[in-house]
Amino acid sequence: MQGRGLDAYGYIEREGSLGRIQSAFAPVVAAARARIPEAYGQRLHSAYLYGSVPRGTARPGRSDLDLLLALHHEPGDEDRDTAEVLARGLDDDFAEIDGAGVLLYGKGTLLSEQERFDMGWFLACLCTPLLGADLAEHLPRYRPDSLLARETNGDLAAVLPRWRARVRAAATPAERRRLSRSFSRHLVRTGFTLVMPRWGGWTSDLAESAEAFGQYYPERAAQMRAAAAVALDPTADPAVLHAYLDDLGPWLADEYTARHGTRTPRQGSG
Repeated sequence: MQGRGLDAYGYIEREGSLGRIQSAFAPVVAAARARIPEAYGQRLHSAYLYGSVPRGTARPGRSDLDLLLALHHEPGDEDRDTAEVLARGLDDDFAEIDGAGVLLYGKGTLLSEQERFDMGWFLACLCTPLLGADLAEHLPRYRPDSLLARETNGDLAAVLPRWRARVRAAATPAERRRLSRSFSRHLVRTGFTLVMPRWGGWTSDLAESAEAFGQYYPERAAQMRAAAAVALDPTADPAVLHAYLDDLGPWLADEYTARHGTRTPRQGSG
């Protein structure tokens, strides 16, 4: 259905562009563009923005800056350390963002058959080119079907035990707020991709995602709307996290498996 994030042929349109970046975030994007090649040099193949900044929906002082870096070779410990320094420096230097995150992948992994419907789709549809040659040129077009649903978010059952461990280790309100934002985003996006083939389109907007989910699961609609709200305004309330882990998360994982199956195991996962 054209108009729901799809083109006239039913493929997911690439979201975001450099032209949509609000003026408040232009300086931090310019800094990222300058600092990334300084940090990685010849190891870097290409760099991308994703999330609210390239979509033009970021909120100054409350949104984070999300980066995906493709390296010529698989990242090692030095590359990961460099990413942490890069992200911390951007966060420290620009009050306009509330954190920065850097995803690191080797070019070969992003173009691999194993990642075709997960990170390959993510790069081709949700990432905006910032530096280097765009790897999306080597990837297929994608439809909002059950295969895409399974391979993007069909691993929630495996994720929940790790979430429980992170909640047990969270010792401060700030840590719990970070977890509430992260978990909420993940649950809302999983809820959306659960219904995505029936809804017939794509959106990254969390409120719209929750509303789409609620059309098919009205008995869970209020929970998903609440999760979308927490994703934007995180909370330190432990009860919210435990509700995710004890109720919404397990139910969503079971329903997802029943409808779409579980994600194909990745090499080295677990």
